[in-house]
Amino acid sequence: MTRPLIITDCDEVLLHMLVPFRAWADEAHDLHFDFDRLKFADALRHKDSDEPVTQDIVWTLLTAFFDSEMHRQKPISGSMEALARLSAIADIVVLTNIDARHRQGRVEQLAGHGLDAPVHCNRGGKGRPLAQIVADRQPSVALFIDDIAEHHASAARHAPGVWRLHMVGEPELSGRIPPAGMAHARIDNWAQAEAWIAARLAEGPAPRDIPLPDGAK
Repeated sequence: MTRPLIITDCDEVLLHMLVPFRAWADEAHDLHFDFDRLKFADALRHKDSDEPVTQDIVWTLLTAFFDSEMHRQKPISGSMEALARLSAIADIVVLTNIDARHRQGRVEQLAGHGLDAPVHCNRGGKGRPLAQIVADRQPSVALFIDDIAEHHASAARHAPGVWRLHMVGEPELSGRIPPAGMAHARIDNWAQAEAWIAARLAEGPAPRDIPLPDGAK
């Protein structure tokens, strides 16, 4: 067994994403991103008509943002400082749902903010890649952080012994998103999350007694 391991998402956990994406979509494409609409495809709308953009345009815009606009993303308050301290007791890995072609850009982006960590790219549910990372590293205890509830359900199915922290670090979003039922805790700021993470890493592997929802991928 190796050191404890923190597997963390990036966007809205370590770095702001939707706020800079909203600004860029407005400036470059005359689109409005309505945070009151929780479904991404429904939230992104043409400013002149208020009609939602098509799904293919959503993916095109997201790809374009990660191609050229990652410099707009700034750290969530306290994220880099907390991980720097936690790195004294745990290894840190980033598991992020972006295309593999953007992996090196994300590595360099995070390094520019002081976090040197392996980056694993993914599409879809994160449970299987999370379980693979844990199997490869064999940590004494592992903890997963993500802002999306579906990824916590996926993690619970495929890596049940991993602690799960639901964090929505973007203040404009956190009040609009309910707690993930499959997470062990919901904490949206790093000042409180750091203490909770350290305590769970000291406690040992997570209990496996949360009932799994139907359809968790």
